Amino acid sequence: MCKTETSSASKIRRFSELSALIKAADGLSLAQVCSLTGLEPSTVQNWIKRGFIPRPERKRYGERHLARIMLIDAMRECLMIERVGELMIYINGNADDTSDDVITEEALYDLFVSAVISVRDRFIPPVLIGEKVAAVVDGAVSESSARERLIPALTVMVNAYIAGCYKREADRLYTDLFNK
Repeated sequence: MCKTETSSASKIRRFSELSALIKAADGLSLAQVCSLTGLEPSTVQNWIKRGFIPRPERKRYGERHLARIMLIDAMRECLMIERVGELMIYINGNADDTSDDVITEEALYDLFVSAVISVRDRFIPPVLIGEKVAAVVDGAVSESSARERLIPALTVMVNAYIAGCYKREADRLYTDLFNK
């Protein structure tokens, strides 16, 4: 599943691969964020205006920013952007306030990646994806209230990502069919 890795959303990698880069550079510029994600600057700025991403500090985007941007990007193909924003708020509240966070954005992104990896290369019916997500969350999060919030939200997130993979594959197959 998800063999057509053409969009930035389908290029799943652990956040730790990017963390050292962000720390070494003392944050990323908007141009660097866009280069890493494939997003347009206007898209990122729109998400900031809408409250989906915290405002950059001194025009620099830190780990928290990039993790949230990549999470939103991974889901936006199959979920309306308002729903993606609501999911992020459901998990961690206001984007500009870390005091209400259930989990860091970076840890959330890594849980998302772990859950996607556990389901992406084999067909798992959507109703069973929640079980895989629960196993990933249970192995990483000990607080029960955090697990209760993370499991259903991550289940939606992983289903949206997988649906995007199927959509991209269907589009590729369609294109191949009519471009012979």
